[in-house]
Amino acid sequence: MQARFRAPRAASIVTLALAGLLGSAHALAQVDVSNAWVRGTVPAQSASGAFMTLHAHESARLVGVSSPVAAAELHEMKMENNVMRMRQLPSLDLPQMQDVELKPGGYHIMLMGLKSQLKAGDTVPLTLKIEQNGKIVEQQVKAQVRDLTAGAPPAGAGGHGDHKH
Repeated sequence: MQARFRAPRAASIVTLALAGLLGSAHALAQVDVSNAWVRGTVPAQSASGAFMTLHAHESARLVGVSSPVAAAELHEMKMENNVMRMRQLPSLDLPQMQDVELKPGGYHIMLMGLKSQLKAGDTVPLTLKIEQNGKIVEQQVKAQVRDLTAGAPPAGAGGHGDHKH
């Protein structure tokens, strides 16, 4: 009879220990995600962008991203010698208590090799890999698909956005 009572007690201790570990892992990556969205696509379009605002309670770094809808990479667009260039980033610093905006024409997540069209109103699951205090945790995000013109420069802007001549 005693063995019967020990097994549940041991299981309870293991469960509490796991809950403590999972709780501390969750507390580890205190990064708020707001306004997560993805630009919609036309049929057969193979790439799009995902955008959001990240706010870290403690200094952290975004070190990776993945999604079941496409290959995902962290990218940056910026003006260099009067040419807009895009490049992949290995990571993105998330300073303590500062908003870091992923937006069209700046930092963003590229979704490449889309498996299907992204239609306004759909939801795209994203997994952010965040490094904080030497540990990497994954944070799930659901990004709303917006119309394919969302975030585009206003008509007549010539695609320059905030660029001044």
